Amino acid sequence: MAATVLSSAQAIEMSVWVVRAFVRLREMLARNRHLAAKINELEERLQTHDGAIVSLIRAIKDLSAPERRLRRKIGFQLPSA
Repeated sequence: MAATVLSSAQAIEMSVWVVRAFVRLREMLARNRHLAAKINELEERLQTHDGAIVSLIRAIKDLSAPERRLRRKIGFQLPSA
């Protein structure tokens, strides 16, 4: 990291900050996996119950999924004739 190349207090502080950021990111991912596992467990348990509950769980999963961005094509586009 920066502290191994630069021997300043600010470089050391930034290295610690980066490590803490990655630790928080790892914790957030672990929490989301735990939440997803709980939702799946609940869905399996409720298969025999009302269909509205199952559709609600599907809606929660859809909302928690990351959005897919549409990408524009790179390069020159000829005008349509």
